[in-house]
Amino acid sequence: MRMGCEQIRDLGSLHMRVIVLGSGVIGVSTAYFLAKAGHEVTVVDRQPGPALETSYANAGEVSPGYSAPWAAPGLMAKAVKWMMMKHSPLVIRPKLDPAMWSWCLKLLANANERSYEINKGRMVRLAEYSRDCLRALRDETGIRYDERAKGTLQVFRTQKQVDAAATDMAVLDRFKVPYSLLDVEGCAAVEPALRLVKEKIVGGLLLPGDETGDCFRFTNALAAMATEMGVEFRYNTAIRKLESDGRRVTGVVTDAGTLTADSYVVAMGSYSPTLVKPFGLDLPVYPVKGYSLTLPIVDPAGAPESTVMDETHKIAVTRLGDRIRVGGTAELTGFDLTLRAGRRGPLDHVVSDLFPTGGDLSKAEFWTGLRPNTPDGTPIVGPTPVRNLFLNTGHGTLGWTMAAGSGRVVADVVGGRQTEIDMDGLTVARYGRSAAAASRPTIGGVARPAAR
Repeated sequence: MRMGCEQIRDLGSLHMRVIVLGSGVIGVSTAYFLAKAGHEVTVVDRQPGPALETSYANAGEVSPGYSAPWAAPGLMAKAVKWMMMKHSPLVIRPKLDPAMWSWCLKLLANANERSYEINKGRMVRLAEYSRDCLRALRDETGIRYDERAKGTLQVFRTQKQVDAAATDMAVLDRFKVPYSLLDVEGCAAVEPALRLVKEKIVGGLLLPGDETGDCFRFTNALAAMATEMGVEFRYNTAIRKLESDGRRVTGVVTDAGTLTADSYVVAMGSYSPTLVKPFGLDLPVYPVKGYSLTLPIVDPAGAPESTVMDETHKIAVTRLGDRIRVGGTAELTGFDLTLRAGRRGPLDHVVSDLFPTGGDLSKAEFWTGLRPNTPDGTPIVGPTPVRNLFLNTGHGTLGWTMAAGSGRVVADVVGGRQTEIDMDGLTVARYGRSAAAASRPTIGGVARPAAR
């Protein structure tokens, strides 16, 4: 699917003051496209700079072809198997947290063939568009961020994994996303370093339209460009709450005072639900903790050319300039950001198993961050029933992949422009009653309870 991403032209007559909450890759991308459309934009974040939380050291993939919900048929059986593996891609640390269990139940409710196809289709639609927007942005601005456009190779260690890829390929066919199913020799031709470990894989799925790049470098470079365009970044500013007059948002209360604008965009990842809940919006966004390693390349011929995704361990190994980024694993533990040494094992294993000579693990930077996941995999972007409140959150592991497209469509929606892609299934409206709750009367930003 190639929708294209046309350049925004300043509409001149339409000018608004917009506050974007969050300075990760999603928030900064949104701010950039809003400024490009001629709006006066302020970005607010508690951190001292952009991309210092989830966007800091993600896997480095811009992977529309690999966009797929976690809620797939057979998820429960897979989860049990994963948790019993030595290098488990999944860890659940049970908590007395109703939001965790509600999210898990909704995840399982989406783990069927019909929901999977619908959800994957929505994700691919936005991700393909986003990749095109990123390319257009790169061509226009010359932005650099250790980018490569050499695709993603999903490697399979078992024939069962090869057979299961048929479901994904059917969706890719529907959206005209190019791919190639490769045998072992084909995998080695794409990623020459895999010739050293050919006995460990049985095949792979190549997605040639995917790209790679350093999300942290991109976000900082884009923030600098946005600043030159007039965007104001208010760092070291904690966001307390949103205020309302009962019909619309009237201000953002921070530890540095109350800020006001015409429209407000919430792009705070896993922290978005708490901020909008007083408006009756019950966002099913829950943090799923991920880990990464960043290690220097010591043998370029033994390092990946682009991204190699290990289907067994759900871990990506990506080349970022003179570094290798290893990202993955999923840990359900609420908002706990403890850097657990034991969770480094799967990352160490995959990079040393597939690329034994490529990098120096003794010099690796170990990192963790919270991915804002929805149970259906699709992010929540666009309008809400609160007329001047907009969302750009819930991207899970695909925030970097979907950032440019999500920022562009939200800028279009805020500015009253027709979006270049169909927004059906991408907004909070897909959750029905939860979204409708936001249209209830509110008092001081707190939703009046519905009649029982």
